[in-house]
Amino acid sequence: MNISQFLLILLARKRIILATLLLTVGLTLAVSSMLPKTYKATASVLLNYKGMDPLTGIVMPSQLLPGYMATQIDIISSKNVAARVVDQLKLAQNPDVLARFNAATGGNGTVRDWLAELLLKNLDVVPSRESSVVEINFKGSDPKFVAGIANAFAEEYQRLSIELKSEPMKKASAYFNEQTKLLRDNVEAAQSRLSKYQQERGIVSVDNRVDNEMNRLNDLSAQLVAAQGQAMEATSRQGMALGAKGAESPDVAANPVVQNLKVQLAGAESRLAEVGGRLGRNHPQYQSLKAEVDKIGAMLNGHVRSASHSVGNNAHILQAREAAIRAALAAQKTRVLELNRGRDELGVLVKDVESAQRAFDAASQRFAQTKIEGQSEQSDISVLNPATPPNGAAGPRVMLNTMLALFLGSMLGLGFALLAEMLDRRVRSESDMAEVLQMPVLGVIEWNKPRRPRYGAIAAFLPQRLRLT
Repeated sequence: MNISQFLLILLARKRIILATLLLTVGLTLAVSSMLPKTYKATASVLLNYKGMDPLTGIVMPSQLLPGYMATQIDIISSKNVAARVVDQLKLAQNPDVLARFNAATGGNGTVRDWLAELLLKNLDVVPSRESSVVEINFKGSDPKFVAGIANAFAEEYQRLSIELKSEPMKKASAYFNEQTKLLRDNVEAAQSRLSKYQQERGIVSVDNRVDNEMNRLNDLSAQLVAAQGQAMEATSRQGMALGAKGAESPDVAANPVVQNLKVQLAGAESRLAEVGGRLGRNHPQYQSLKAEVDKIGAMLNGHVRSASHSVGNNAHILQAREAAIRAALAAQKTRVLELNRGRDELGVLVKDVESAQRAFDAASQRFAQTKIEGQSEQSDISVLNPATPPNGAAGPRVMLNTMLALFLGSMLGLGFALLAEMLDRRVRSESDMAEVLQMPVLGVIEWNKPRRPRYGAIAAFLPQRLRLT
């Protein structure tokens, strides 16, 4: 089928097309005139989601922002918000509503849920494409009623968003309150253990005491080294002084008495040798000088032995001093080790106190923050434009319905025309003849249908002379 054949079919079946079109438009107009008028009220709300909590300053993760708008739309159109609207406007207490509910459901269920579902059927939430504004549309037969419902949905949505934000914070606040009490008890217990340990050990300042004891230990170590050197030197002098050549010992030789006696002995021996050269051994003078030399020699030997014993006694004293310093050093080491152990134990207790204090401070800070968030009535949702009673009806939209009826009627007319042509196919052009006979068309006879007189049905009843030719 080409375009010319299609146009010929439309021209031949124009009555069917026009009848279908007129019937469709007429039915549409009739139905539109019979439908009750509906009114639509719109309340606009602004969602101030900037990715940051205005109270806590916490930044919202960027991956959660795309789903924020869809989540808010689901909240607005939720049954919870609709039920709150029913409670706010006290719709369930209306006797007419109760009667309609009993007639529709037979008393099954609750009026509140039934009304909430009816409200949601007439609710339409439309988000803006390039802004944070959401329009809450509600349709109904009463202009004031639909405006009230739209505003009630906006208000209850705002309240519910605050509750959804504050309720978890209230629960968290109660939890942190209990944890804060437990952590406070832990801090007090740790502080009590620390104080008790300090009282038992008599510790005022561990670091200063340890420093003093370490200084004393260092002093004792230095004294021990010095005492050991002195003792070793005294032992050597003792060995030389008490040996076979004790008189040659520096300590003995340096003794003034011994030196004086040696000088006296040398003088006496010199005089004895001189007298012995002049006199015989039995001479009284020689005997007298001999007795003096023996006496001085005996005194010298006695003082040498006394000096040697003095060196030995000094060595014993230095050795005893070394042993005393060594014992004091060992005791000081034990005391320092005990202080270090006590400092370690005290450090553990101090760390326990600090750890418990940090946990308590963190819990207290979090408790204060959650408490403030739970008591906050701030919302990131605000009503931008409250709904007002509409001046004109939103439906039925006669002009739009008529345009749709024209389009639908035209399509149906074309469909019926093609269906009629398929059921009763006729030859309408040379191409149809050639297609049916499978033969070329040699000629065409022009034939025009005789014109009927206008108003032919009326002319049949007129006299012959009044009829139009």
